Amino acid sequence: MNADWARARGPEMPQYRMWWLLLLVLFTAACERQAVPATGDADTQAAAQAEPAPPPVVLEDVIERDPRYIVGISYSPIAKSYPGLAALLKAYADAARAELDAALQGLGDARPDGPYDLALAFSEVVATADIVAIAANGSSYTGGAHGNPLVARFVWLPARNERLAADALLADPQGWETVSAYVREQLYQRADRMGSTRTLIDQGTAPTASNFDQFEPVLDAEGRIVALRFVFPPYQVGPYSAGVQVVEVPSAILSPLVAGEYRDLFR
Repeated sequence: MNADWARARGPEMPQYRMWWLLLLVLFTAACERQAVPATGDADTQAAAQAEPAPPPVVLEDVIERDPRYIVGISYSPIAKSYPGLAALLKAYADAARAELDAALQGLGDARPDGPYDLALAFSEVVATADIVAIAANGSSYTGGAHGNPLVARFVWLPARNERLAADALLADPQGWETVSAYVREQLYQRADRMGSTRTLIDQGTAPTASNFDQFEPVLDAEGRIVALRFVFPPYQVGPYSAGVQVVEVPSAILSPLVAGEYRDLFR
């Protein structure tokens, strides 16, 4: 009888074995999950979600000569001590180089009448334990009557590990009206000498942070800011021939306007 039953049930036996194997696998997996501590799961998830740290930025001076172009880029040694600042300078230099490369690619196989060039120098303006300021000055020539000016300023706060930027400098954006009024008055007095007009000055000093995003600190003997020297590249408040214009705004005007987290930097 058992033999007859086995022969009768024989075709269904593989299906029973499949179900038993499936149950065994599920039971084993459940036991393994219970055996792993909860902290192990958290650590595993954290490791899976963690992103690899970006490689440190390396600042290396560049000197390249080619029949079609010349490139010279130099960095201030102090910037290499601050990875965040180094990244800002490298990004600025890379953007300038990208514009030069795009102009060269636009030539195809042609050769410019004179070599294109990129000259950019990052120099130290201020270096204290609380404030590091770097000036970027240079030009890029890709044809035309003259080169395109490269003018930028980078103020780094080591203790905060951040850049002091114009859009965060003042407690209230309305404060730029006070700064703008002071700067305009100084520029009006030299308008004739610059070959500029009040209209051009007014446009370049409209009371918005973007018009005052290039500045460098002026410090006293104790390292406190007694003024900010705002820098205006050619074309912003005057013609190219007027060159770079600077106006110092004293801390007596700025201190009441500065955001609370930065006020201790000012005299």
